[in-house]
Parts: sequence; C-alpha cells; structure tokens
Amino acid sequence: MARTYRALAALLSYPTDALQAATNEIAEVLADEGIVDGPRLAAIQSYLNEVAATDIYELQDRYVALFDRSRSLSLHLFEHIHGESRDRGQAMADLVALYREHGLDMTADELPDFLPLFLEFLSLLPDAEARAMLNEPAGILRALTDRLAARNTGYVTVMAALADIAAAPMLAVSDIPEDNPDDLEAMDAAWEEAAVRFGPGEANDACSTERLRNQIRAGQRDARRNTAADAPRRASVSVPSRDTATV
Repeated sequence: MARTYRALAALLSYPTDALQAATNEIAEVLADEGIVDGPRLAAIQSYLNEVAATDIYELQDRYVALFDRSRSLSLHLFEHIHGESRDRGQAMADLVALYREHGLDMTADELPDFLPLFLEFLSLLPDAEARAMLNEPAGILRALTDRLAARNTGYVTVMAALADIAAAPMLAVSDIPEDNPDDLEAMDAAWEEAAVRFGPGEANDACSTERLRNQIRAGQRDARRNTAADAPRRASVSVPSRDTATV
C-alpha cells in the first residue's frame, strides 16, 4: 500500500488551506516511497513550492478555470470513454461496489470515477495491484497530460507522473474534444446533458475487477477509433523547467 497515490490525489483536488499546510509532508511521502521518478519528483516539488506560496483564492480560481470550466479536462475518468451512456452508469456502479469491498466509503455528492477518489482507492491496494489498476485508464491520463501541458499549467507535473506510473501509451484516449475554456457559451452547452444515474438497480450481475477493466478497455477502444485519424501518435509530454511551477 502506497501513500504516494493519496498524495497525488490531494494535489489534484480542490485547493484548501489544509493542502497548503501539507506540502512538506506530501514532498516527504513522494521522496520516501520512490514511486515517482527523479525528474518528475523535482517538477512536482516546484509545483508544491508554488502551492505553498500562492494565495489560496488564486489557487482555487486556477483550479476552477481548468477543471470546472473545461470539459476536456474533466477529472471524471469514465466521461472520457463512456460519455453519458448507460455503459458509464454500469461502470460506475461496479466501481462503487469495488470501493466498498476495500473499505472505501463515498459521500453522497461524490462520483466514483473522480480521479482523486480513484487514487485514494489505489492507496489501499498492494503496489503491483495498484499499478495494474492505474494502467487501465492510462490512455486517459495521457490525454489529460497532453492537454494540461498545452495550458502551461503546473498541474501537468502531477498528471505526467501518473501517466509514467501507469506506463501510459503515446496515443491519448478521450472521446471529449479539446475545448476553449474562455468560450463560456460553448461550455454551458456542453454541460447541458442529462445527469448520470447509477446504483444497484443498474447492475445485471455481481461487480468484478475484471469486468470493470473490460469496460474501461472497451471504452478506450471506441475512443481510439475517434482519435486515431486525427492524432495517430502523440509525443510524450516533457514537463517544462521552472523556477516555480504554476498551478
């Protein structure tokens, strides 16, 4: 079981005073466990320095601008491969059951495919199993890394580290096209979709890790068909060198 996943989850969550107070502890966990390699670790350390030194309201504004105003940067994994289809509802129901099997309880306002929550779950697993699970959405992690790099944001340091741990492919996988976060009218239209419903009534059989993996793989195959023509190969992201990372 590795605390690294929990530390990375905190860095991808909405910024709070508690996060700022924990930056040194996060740095120590990442350094001690050695799951994040040296160059990525140095980049994340710069990001942590920025988090600690920046006004909390500025950090929160940046987070909202990236992850709340841009659907293409959604941190809900299944949205990138299942959209609002029934398949996503079933996949999330399976994921809820898997979390419960491992003693991870969710609050009523959480969706199970939220990446920080998924990372919290991985922190409960043996390292080999956690890496295998993280590999399943690896193509999505690559897409998010590419898109964050294009935005010149320090969050790319965290996502690139996750993509490395997951052994992410060079080909990014996302059914969500890139968008313009400054186009508020288009953003509103993109989010005017029916809410996803999921729960025990949606499942036709018992949850299993293998079925969950099959759902992710199937979704990624469909997404690859949509993206391969436009981007048959994407270069891996090189995290820019900074004196201080921008969040």
